[in-house]
Amino acid sequence: MKSFKLMAAVLSMSLAIFALGYGLAASGRSRVADRMNDPHATGESARDRRDEIAAPAISNYRLDASQSKFVAHAFAGGLFWFKGHEHLVAVREFTGEARLDPGSLTGSSLELDAKTSSMEETSSVFTDAQKKIINKELHDIVLLPDQYPDIVFRSTNVMGNSIDNLKIAGDLTLNGVTRPITIPTKLTLTGDDLRAQGEFSIDRSDFKVKATSAFHGLVRVRDKLTFSFDIVGHRSSS
Repeated sequence: MKSFKLMAAVLSMSLAIFALGYGLAASGRSRVADRMNDPHATGESARDRRDEIAAPAISNYRLDASQSKFVAHAFAGGLFWFKGHEHLVAVREFTGEARLDPGSLTGSSLELDAKTSSMEETSSVFTDAQKKIINKELHDIVLLPDQYPDIVFRSTNVMGNSIDNLKIAGDLTLNGVTRPITIPTKLTLTGDDLRAQGEFSIDRSDFKVKATSAFHGLVRVRDKLTFSFDIVGHRSSS
């Protein structure tokens, strides 16, 4: 009799454990089915996987001066027949590289080296003869390319919430003087090309840039110089 009761108790316990296990399994299957049938849940999972697959990559872009514009605007304060005319001094030769990290813009950077010997007057208000005189004074008295061959910018920080509204802080070296500046910049990406547009201003006195010549007084400008740029870069493999 005792053996029978013991067997009955064991059997009852086994049935209870089986029923509990079946209930847990069914509940688990139900939750999986509910999640599969829930468009929001499946959508979130799909988006998570897409985000992992399509995570933006860090890219380097080499700047292309031949497809770019980089111009210094200087409103004249000089004498003679140049008075009142704005100087538009284009930078013809420069090299550099931009590093863009779309996932963390603060990890992006910009380096640019411009040749002072390549800078020349381009304003259409001047004749070719006038431009020749201005360019000579730019090179011989104002820019001094033999002494200061490069204008250099090195970024130290990139700020902004999107690439079309950035502030690039860095050090500008001009005429042998280095000063911190901040450049508001709009970036656009098209295939393997990057385009940077914007403008910034400096005080020429901060960089000890001369404003007038001992010869003709043709490059005689006010203190504020504004640089505008429309620079193109191509994605590089490195």
